[in-house]
Amino acid sequence: MENQEIMQALDKIAYKHSTPFCYGCYAKAPSGTCKHCMSDDLMRIKEDNGPEYGLDWIISDVVSRELTPIKVEEAFENSMEGCYEETTKIGWLEYDTISAIKELDPLSWKIARDEWIDFEMSDGRIIEIEGEYFWMDDVESFIKRELKDDES
Repeated sequence: MENQEIMQALDKIAYKHSTPFCYGCYAKAPSGTCKHCMSDDLMRIKEDNGPEYGLDWIISDVVSRELTPIKVEEAFENSMEGCYEETTKIGWLEYDTISAIKELDPLSWKIARDEWIDFEMSDGRIIEIEGEYFWMDDVESFIKRELKDDES
């Protein structure tokens, strides 16, 4: 799935997990129009959260309950361990290569980590949702589970 398709699917899931809500009348409006004041300028409400405009907060809530964000530092370290020897010799001392890089040049480590994130995103292996990173396979599986009833 492309990122745009994923975001559209997450919007559908957000609609599925929430109900239109008229803040002026403080009443649910499942038809999309408030039956009291006839307004169609509605918020969304979830059973366990108060009303709010937009879908981002619902997507964030649902995804954070169902999926585990990537531990970016750990995933990057694992990726780098496959690229370099386990130990590095500096003079007569031998150090863990990853630890040495992180300690000797933390700025370079952060830049490399951010570039790794960008590469993984452009390659379609990870996706950012509301400031957190998730494995694309996990997100796609979640979407299929959530929307399987809608396909029938």
